[in-house]
Amino acid sequence: MNPDSTFRSTLANLGWPAFPGPLAANKLALLFQIEQNQWRTPEQIAASQLDQIRQVVAFAAATVPHYRRELGARFQIGELTPQNWHEIPVLTRKAVYDATAELKSERIPGEHGRTFPLKTSGSTGMVVEVLGTELTSLFWQVFCLRDHLWHRRDLREKLCAIRFQRDPALKGAAGVQAQGWGPATDDIVMTGPSVTYDILQDVAYLAERLAIEHPGYVLGHPSMILGLARHCLDRGILLPDLREVRTMGESPDESLREYALKAWNAPVVDMYTCQEAGYLALQCPEHTHYHVQSENVFLEVVDDGGLPCRPGEIGRVLITSLNNFATPLIRYELGDYAEVGEACSCGRGLPVLKRILGRYRNLLTLPDGSRRWTLIGYPTDIAPIEEMQLIQTGLKEVQVRLVMPRALDDSEANALTTYIHGNAGYPFELRFEYVDSIRSSVNGKVEQVISLIEPERQSNQ
Repeated sequence: MNPDSTFRSTLANLGWPAFPGPLAANKLALLFQIEQNQWRTPEQIAASQLDQIRQVVAFAAATVPHYRRELGARFQIGELTPQNWHEIPVLTRKAVYDATAELKSERIPGEHGRTFPLKTSGSTGMVVEVLGTELTSLFWQVFCLRDHLWHRRDLREKLCAIRFQRDPALKGAAGVQAQGWGPATDDIVMTGPSVTYDILQDVAYLAERLAIEHPGYVLGHPSMILGLARHCLDRGILLPDLREVRTMGESPDESLREYALKAWNAPVVDMYTCQEAGYLALQCPEHTHYHVQSENVFLEVVDDGGLPCRPGEIGRVLITSLNNFATPLIRYELGDYAEVGEACSCGRGLPVLKRILGRYRNLLTLPDGSRRWTLIGYPTDIAPIEEMQLIQTGLKEVQVRLVMPRALDDSEANALTTYIHGNAGYPFELRFEYVDSIRSSVNGKVEQVISLIEPERQSNQ
């Protein structure tokens, strides 16, 4: 939102200042609070967060069968401290999958509104389901508004979203047209129209639609945005009205920002979310790293020993939802890795994540048992590669899936082999396979590296 935004009023003949409806007023009140909170010191934010965590833990121990059994009376409201916090067991995805019913509260507060299921996509073969409430939905919308506010978006522009559509009725080539940007904004400010296309559409077709739609903002998975930027560069397709590209749902390729600037002269703004808890971190308005949304979740990054990671260290992501009292998630292990960042020069006291790296299964396992992040990108200087994916099938074997207009010639195959070996840190035996797409039909995402090797940390994914 920027200063030129026009707010909606529910009172006749009073347009300025606008008089919001009850739900809009609640969202604006929460937004005001969290915008004040971000300028407090990290210590002040942590103290307020601990007070809320105590409420969540005490409620869960009293009303949720799983936590009644796991926690009992060990953590009364006044007894939970940063020192004993780590005594609370980590909640794995498999535990949520196996004990969904036992994680639901027996006394969901009525004032939190109706409940509804929140399901993960199941891209790892395990669909996790929790209950959300109207309150958790409200918080989701508030943090969406914060994202708009931080990046001073002009909501009068057209939004074009490219995302996975579960409903077959919404998968048509014409897309889904709407008058506004969605429930987070539509009862608060006047917005431009939006259109949503299914991510499984062909890249060339989507690029053609973008050129016709003239959006001010584009929202999509990083892999799709990268494919669109490269396609537009190759064919000279311009998007002169595009102000910003918003990404979500995948770990951004390092070259994405460069391609978006070259193709459209537009910056990329990423966000870190999950179905189970909403917004986890937003990109800083002044930098490319992320600020944890501490008013929504307590996010930990821990090493293999369960100790908190320091700036520059990479660890496992655990989250504790601060506003879900239907299915409280306490120290829930998402399956992601992230790198902790230094305090931000922007002045916000919210914790910093330098990078979100992806899931455990996105690490290659070397023959010595070590695991390695492998950034492969799309080496178009070697061959006309549109998409590429590595699937580790054995300790020394990797399948290379390629989307290309033709097969590699011998010199290209040799060069690509050298490139992959250099990035992987080991001379794996490579098997090239040509496919039409590597995009998941389950959720529309792309995982550039998937390991089928199951070391201890991967066994519950």
